[in-house]
Amino acid sequence: MIRAYLALLEEMDRRRRCNQLTAYRPYERQTEFHAAGATNRERLFMAGNQLGKTRAGGAEWAMHLTGRYPDWWAGKVFDRPVRLWAAGVTGEGTRDNPQRVLVGPPQQQSEWGTGMIPADAIAGTVMGRGAPGALDSVVVRWGGGGDVQAGESVLSFKSYEKGREKWQGETLHGVWFDEEPPLDIYSEGLTRTNATEGITIVTFTPLLGMSDVVLRFLTAEAVERIGKP
Repeated sequence: MIRAYLALLEEMDRRRRCNQLTAYRPYERQTEFHAAGATNRERLFMAGNQLGKTRAGGAEWAMHLTGRYPDWWAGKVFDRPVRLWAAGVTGEGTRDNPQRVLVGPPQQQSEWGTGMIPADAIAGTVMGRGAPGALDSVVVRWGGGGDVQAGESVLSFKSYEKGREKWQGETLHGVWFDEEPPLDIYSEGLTRTNATEGITIVTFTPLLGMSDVVLRFLTAEAVERIGKP
């Protein structure tokens, strides 16, 4: 009986770890950020360290990739499989932040599936050629059940250090910039989503001051208030 009970607890823990998305409950600022996607193609979540910016980006990207939107969801919805990018400043930064949040610990392949993308939705992975443990892309099972035909989404990982030229050519449904990108990289990423009327999200802690990317998201009145008592 004790062994059976311990086995049950272990299975419950495994299911919890392998389906983090169902446990995601956003706090107020995260909720506002998600909901804004229903009417805005471009969004910014700018806040201090350890305040859930990357977690919010990862949760939303996992929903779009899988088509598994919770009952409380009021943001952007895609009704078909998607092609998404997630990017950071460097290959290592992309691996250690968006990839870790979406897939699981980069250096522990046995733990892939404990990120925001549920383990049962990961259909395949392609390793990158840069940083150890870094992925190039992930194939994700989308939808299925009832009258909805199952399909496959594709998530690819990028970095800013490769330059704007590496961002050209693709047609995408969304680009997630985790950490502030240079303006030319941001503009190129946004262009990738034009044909699909897709989205871009930016999640970062402000370190570069009043940059061109930050200014895109501020009203004239907000800019005028900056620096005033």
